[in-house]
This record gives sequence, structure tokens and C-alpha cells, in this order.
Amino acid sequence: MALIRIKDLLIRTIIGFNPDERKNRQDVLINIEIEVDTQKAIETDEPDGIYDYKAITKQVISLVQESQFNLLEKLTHTILSLIMKDERVKRARVEVDKPHALRFAESVSVVMEEKR
Repeated sequence: MALIRIKDLLIRTIIGFNPDERKNRQDVLINIEIEVDTQKAIETDEPDGIYDYKAITKQVISLVQESQFNLLEKLTHTILSLIMKDERVKRARVEVDKPHALRFAESVSVVMEEKR
């Protein structure tokens, strides 16, 4: 098994339920951990059949940019569900930060994890 980490993926989206949040895109910072079986990749050193972390990153970017969410919880769950669609994923963990969501805090984040 290997743990693939996608760190500090910065995307702009509509997130929040206040009127100004519904019309102005905000930054969200996404960190993802994906546990997959890499035995075939180790044995063959070939890309056939490996888990393509570039492809899932593009899917996450597209999903987040093209969608609108009221809650961080829903956004986090939607990303996690997208990742878990691939049966090769044994475990995934997603953390989504909303920078400056609170006056005296750098950010607020929601973390969700799922495993098979």
C-alpha cells in the first residue's frame, strides 16, 4: 500500500450562505490523502493500471470550481465521494480549509475520512 498526498490545492469557489459569499468566489485549500495498492506499479514500473493522481486532481478542481456549496461539510463530503468512486482506493481523507472564515482564526476546516 501507498499513501498518496495531494497538498495545499488552492481553488476558488462559491462557498457559504451569506449574500456576499453567494456572489463572490472564495479560496478553499484542499488536502487529500489516498491509500491505494501499488504492488503492480512497484513490480512493473509501468503506468498501466496505476492510480492516476493527476487525473483525480483535475476532477477535484473541476468539481469545486463548477459547483456551489453552502457548507464546508457538503463540499468535503462531495470531494471524498468522488475519490471513493474508484474501487482501487482503500482509504481516503479530505480536509477542506476556508481561510479567514472566522475573524480571529487563520481558517476553519472540515475533515472527513472513509475506508473500505
